[in-house]
Amino acid sequence: MTLRLSCKDYGFECDFESKGDNASTVIEEFGKHTDEVHGIEYSKEALMQFIMRKGG
Repeated sequence: MTLRLSCKDYGFECDFESKGDNASTVIEEFGKHTDEVHGIEYSKEALMQFIMRKGG
């Protein structure tokens, strides 16, 4: 199952998406992007909740 986190899903006007089969990799990439580009640091737990709520 491919997991996906997209900036647009969380209110950002940004085309960035982190996709993959490994939740840790998706979380790390998305978290790094939102911190560096948008100035928002999400905890790994919060990002895992994002994935779980979307059902992948």
